[in-house]
Amino acid sequence: MLPLSARGARAILCPANLAPLAGRRNVVVLHDVAPLREPGWYSELYVRYQRAVLPRIARRAARIIAPSAFSKREVVELLGVPDQRVSVVPGGVDARFAPDAGADAARAALGLAGKPYVLTVASRTARKNLNVLDLAARRLAARGVDLVAAGGDRPQFRDDDADGAARAGVRALGHVDDALLPGLYAGAAAFVLPSLYEGFGLTALEALAAGVPVVAADRGALPEVCGDAAQLVDPDDAEAIADALERALDDPAPWRAAGPPRAAPLTWEATARGVDAVLAELVG
Repeated sequence: MLPLSARGARAILCPANLAPLAGRRNVVVLHDVAPLREPGWYSELYVRYQRAVLPRIARRAARIIAPSAFSKREVVELLGVPDQRVSVVPGGVDARFAPDAGADAARAALGLAGKPYVLTVASRTARKNLNVLDLAARRLAARGVDLVAAGGDRPQFRDDDADGAARAGVRALGHVDDALLPGLYAGAAAFVLPSLYEGFGLTALEALAAGVPVVAADRGALPEVCGDAAQLVDPDDAEAIADALERALDDPAPWRAAGPPRAAPLTWEATARGVDAVLAELVG
């Protein structure tokens, strides 16, 4: 019904991987195409749906927006879209994510008071690779530091690795209310994201904005987003991840200083202006 109800519009902005298949005025934001790259991370039904729908959405779109150069390459390669029809507009980070966010309130609400912690923010799925954190969790525990994970489950993700974080000694916080997230980041001794695939890496960017030392995988868009403001490591190398976290704890100052300037240009205002520029070019 959307193309019919919007028949007077010169473009329809679709910001989340979906668009009406009947329309040819769609400007679609494709955050990633992970189900096509690694279908084993998702349920069989979800993969079948994505294989049927995503290529049709991409082929019929007037323009596609990707949040990173990495995601653009994935869209071009896996969906067969001409390079010139895909624009890169990076995501942003809310101004609430800052070093002075309310860490004490978040600690109290989430039962984290009185003990330092290293944080990861990730859904419980094999793509996030949380089971590689077992060695890091054991080393951190020997130093009196907890490794905690914020994030819940999603039905489209396969649950083969649902207990991977628990097996790795990661304390699961479950879904964390959005109001508590800035303080949760700001109170962390370090942040780790060993993900095998990220179309952008919003949680790593939020950690950088909060002035938290970041250890991130050298995969997907994470190097593009984090640059030299984070330690980038092989997500399949448990020892490298543990070593990087210990370095962050031993000498956090350079990493705390590097994060906010790296994140500063990536605001939602800048994202909105980038999307607006794509629309203006299309309809102008």
